[in-house]
Amino acid sequence: MGLYNKYILPNLIISSCNKKPQMKQREKIIPFAEGKVLEVGIGSGLNLRFYDPNKVTELIGIDPSLELWKKRDPIEELGFHYEFIEGVAQDMPFEKHFFDTIVITYTLCSIPDFQTALESFRKVLKPSGKFLFCEHGKAPDKSVLFTQNAINPIWKAIGGGCNINRDIPTIINQNGFKISDLKTMYVPGWKPLSFNYWGEAKLN
Repeated sequence: MGLYNKYILPNLIISSCNKKPQMKQREKIIPFAEGKVLEVGIGSGLNLRFYDPNKVTELIGIDPSLELWKKRDPIEELGFHYEFIEGVAQDMPFEKHFFDTIVITYTLCSIPDFQTALESFRKVLKPSGKFLFCEHGKAPDKSVLFTQNAINPIWKAIGGGCNINRDIPTIINQNGFKISDLKTMYVPGWKPLSFNYWGEAKLN
C-alpha cells in the first residue's frame, strides 16, 4: 500500500475532489473564512482560489500527504500569507485559541479518530471563532444509505480511509460544536457519493 498511497491515491483524490459539483460546493463556504485561518486537509490546495483576501490575513494548511500538496496547481499571489504543514488533525502544533476560522472540506470523512481531531479544533479555535465545513456523508434516503453501508468497507480501503456514510452533523454536534447554519443536497453524481452537508458551527 506504500506505493499505492504515494503514487496512485493522490491522483485519485484530486480527480474525485476537483469535479465541477464539488468545486461549486467549496465556493459556497470558503469565502466566509476570515482572520487567521486553519484549513485541515488542505490536500492539493483546491480551496485556495476561493479565499477572500480582504477577509483572510493568514492561512495555514495542514495535511498528512505532502504528495498531494506537491501536486497543487501553480499559485499566484493570494493577497495573504499562507503555509503548508505536513501533519494530522489529531495532533496539531498550534497554540490555544490561535485561529479565527477553521475550514474543512471533504476531509472529515477520512479522519480515523474524528473525536480527537475535533477536540484539537476546539483547542486552537478562538472562543468567538467559526468552523466552516463542507462534507459528503450519510444520505437521508434508505435505499441510498443501504448502498452506502454495503460498499463503505471497500470504498474505505481504496479511497484513503474515506467513509461515505458518516453522519456529519451528528459528529460535529456531539463533539464540542453546535451547528448554527446547515444546508444539504445531493450534488450531481452517483447518489451514494453525492449527499453533501455544508455550513457553519460555533464552539458549544
